[in-house]
Amino acid sequence: MRRVEGRSAAVRPAPEPDGGLLPVAPPLARLLPSGGLRRGSTVAVQPGPAATSLLLALLAEASAEGAWAAVVGRPELGLVAAAEAGVRLERLALVPEPGPDLMAVTVALLDGMDVVAVAGAERAGVRAAERQRLAARARQRGAVLVALGSWPGADLELGCAEAGWQGLGTGSGRLRTRQVRVRVRGRGLAPGGRSAGLLLPAPGGAVAAASAAAEIAVPHVEQEAV
Repeated sequence: MRRVEGRSAAVRPAPEPDGGLLPVAPPLARLLPSGGLRRGSTVAVQPGPAATSLLLALLAEASAEGAWAAVVGRPELGLVAAAEAGVRLERLALVPEPGPDLMAVTVALLDGMDVVAVAGAERAGVRAAERQRLAARARQRGAVLVALGSWPGADLELGCAEAGWQGLGTGSGRLRTRQVRVRVRGRGLAPGGRSAGLLLPAPGGAVAAASAAAEIAVPHVEQEAV
């Protein structure tokens, strides 16, 4: 795990005008209007089943390709789960409990990281003007701001529904995969958005498209709060 103070705010130069994309795994890329995470954008991951798994899936491919990522305000985030999802821990910074400094910490990270995920904005009393400030900072620095929870004005909103685990068989065995329906709405998409069945996690811990064999889900719904 990389410590936050190891990255200087002046390390990454200002982005090119076109912003560019950070890669995501192919099953997610097919849902996003640009095929990846567009630099300078704000993405909201809605609370609900598999929210944490969806966050890690968004970070995995980018970190594997050399991007730096940070997660603010998620003390329960497990490094083992992150590694199993494909996130490169040496390119991941965690600020589990920013306390009253959530805004200042997030602004500083947007200056030095490629992707910054922040949770607890509502609990911290972050106002609309401050949300706009963070979004503007992301655009200026060419970073991707990932908001965990409600974020009015986000460029994209992602969420999971219809979650069910596979692997229990007739009441015994191990939970191996979880099938969910991922929905994406926002700029660049039709009003109804896009959705697809994915495995989060797939065998091995990553993300994969749901196969026909995985259509039968165990009737177990998990509420994974953000």
